[in-house]
Amino acid sequence: MDHETTLPTRATSAVDEIANAYTHTLMELDPGFATQLGIPGYETRYRDYSPAGLAAATDAASAVLAELEAVEPVDDVDAVTLHAMRERLGLQLERAATGWDLADLNNIASPAQEIREIFDLMPTATTQDWEHISGRLANVPAAVDGYVAALRRGAAEGHVAARRQVLTVIDQCTRYAGPEGYFARLAANAGTDDGAAPLPAALTEALAGNADAARAAYASLASFLRDELLAAAPEQDAVGRERYALASREFLGSAVDLEETYAWGVAELDRIITEQEAVADQIKPGASIEEAKAVLNADPARTLHGTDALTAWMQGLSDAAVTDLAGTHFDIPDVMRRLECRIAPTKDGGIYYSGPSDDFSRPGRMWWSVPEGEDTFTTWAETTTVYHEGVPGHHLQVATATYQSGLLNMWRRNACWVSGHGEGWALYAERLMEQLGYLSDPGDRMGMLDGQRMRAARVVFDIGVHLALEIPARWGSGTWTAEAGREFLAANLDISPGMLDFEFHRYLGWPGQAPSYKIGQRLWEEIRDARAAREGDAFDLRAFHTRALNVGSVGLDTLKMALLGD
Repeated sequence: MDHETTLPTRATSAVDEIANAYTHTLMELDPGFATQLGIPGYETRYRDYSPAGLAAATDAASAVLAELEAVEPVDDVDAVTLHAMRERLGLQLERAATGWDLADLNNIASPAQEIREIFDLMPTATTQDWEHISGRLANVPAAVDGYVAALRRGAAEGHVAARRQVLTVIDQCTRYAGPEGYFARLAANAGTDDGAAPLPAALTEALAGNADAARAAYASLASFLRDELLAAAPEQDAVGRERYALASREFLGSAVDLEETYAWGVAELDRIITEQEAVADQIKPGASIEEAKAVLNADPARTLHGTDALTAWMQGLSDAAVTDLAGTHFDIPDVMRRLECRIAPTKDGGIYYSGPSDDFSRPGRMWWSVPEGEDTFTTWAETTTVYHEGVPGHHLQVATATYQSGLLNMWRRNACWVSGHGEGWALYAERLMEQLGYLSDPGDRMGMLDGQRMRAARVVFDIGVHLALEIPARWGSGTWTAEAGREFLAANLDISPGMLDFEFHRYLGWPGQAPSYKIGQRLWEEIRDARAAREGDAFDLRAFHTRALNVGSVGLDTLKMALLGD
C-alpha cells in the first residue's frame, strides 16, 4: 500500500453534519479543545468551569442526542457514529445527573491541572504565539474563579473529592504559583527559542504581569482548597459500587462484570509473575525477579544519565520503530512518521502522549514528566513505554484517526476518546511488539512484563479498593483499604518513590481509569481472536489493524459492533 493512501472519501451524511456541528460547538464551549486540534481563533480563551458552563455542556449533549433521533444511517460509518455518539453522550448525561461533575478534583486529570497544561500545546516560535500565551495567561484568573464556583456548589450539594486528593492538589497549586514555579518560568523563558527574534518590550512586560496574575490565581485556588474545601473533604478514598460502575463504563465504553474482572485481574497478575520468574532465570540462572532486575540496573549499557540522554534515547528508539514497522506490519502514511519526544515542563510524574494538530503542522508528542531529583533512567524498563506511547501505540492510533479526514467526521476523528480503547490498544501494542520480536532481549522483555504486571495490579487495586473486595490470600487478608493497597502497589510496581506516590493518588482519585488499560487490552484481544476465528486462514493481522484503527477511538462495545457486527 502506498504510504499516502487513505480509504476512499465519502459524501457528508446527515449524521456527519450533526457530528461536525457538535464538534464546533465543543470548541466554542471549550476553546482548549480547539488548541489541542491546532485550530486558530481560540488561542486566548478558556472554557467556563463554573456550574453554568457545566450546564451548557450538558444541554449541548442533550440537544445533539435529540437531533440524532431524527436521522437514519446511510452506511456502516454512520452506524458506528450513531452507536458511539449515543453511548458517549448518554453517559455524559448520566454523569452530570449525579452531581459529581461539580467536584472534579484529583492529582492528574481535573481542571486544576487542565488550566495549566494547555500551555504545553501552544506554539512559542513567533511574537504572535507569545501574544496568545499572554492573552491566555490573563484569562487564568477567570478560569480558576469558575472552577472554584463549581467546587463550592458541589460541596454545598454534598459532593467533595477525598481529603487525600485535596491535599495533593493544594501542593500542586502551591508549586505552580511559586516564584520559581511553572508560570514564572514560562514568562522568564519567553522568546528564548533557538533563532527567535527578541520580543517587544511591551509584550515581555505584559507576559510578566499576566504570569503574576496566573500565579496569584493558583495561589487563591490553593487557599480555597486549604481554607474551605478541605474541611468538607471525606477521609474515605473509595467511591463505592454505584459511582465506580458508572466510571468503569465511561472509561471502557462497555459494562463489565466487576467481580469477574477482579478475579481475572488476580489470575492475570499471578500468570505474569510466573512469566517474569522464567525471564529472570534467563538473565541470571537461579535468580529471583528482584535479583535479575539488580543485574539489569547495574549494567552501564542499560543506564541513562540526565534528561538530555533520556530524550535522545526515546527519540532514537521511536524513530527506529516507525522505520521498521511502516509498510511491513502497519500502514503508516508519511505525514504520520514524525513523532517528537520531549521532557514535560512539569515535575509531577507520568508519561503521556499528545496528538497532532488536525493538519499535522504540530506533530504527535511523547512527554515524560520527571519528578524532582530523578536523573537516572534504565532503558530495559522503558523500551516498552516508548512503544506504548509512540508506534505502534498511541501515536499510530491517534494520528490514524486524525489522518482519515475523508472517512471520519470531525467528532470521530478528534472529539471521541475512550480510555479502554486507546489505552487498551497501547497495551495491546506492547505485547504485539514482543510477539513481533522487538522485545527479544531478556531485559527489554522483563521491562514489558513489568509494565503488564503493573497494569494487572491496577485492576486488582482499583476495583478491590473502591469496592472494598476481599484481598487475595497471596497479598494479605480482610478487605482492601487504601493503606493495604499502597503496600500491594509497592510490591508490584517497580517504580521510583515519587512515581509510586503519584500513581497511588491517581488510582484513588480517578476511579476506573487505570484498569481500563488491561481490561481494554483483554477486550481488544478478544475482538481480534473472534475475527481470526471467523476468517480462518484468510485472516490478515495487518489488515485487521488497519481496519480497526480506521474506526477511530470509540467505546469497546462500539468497536465490537464495527468489527464483528455484534
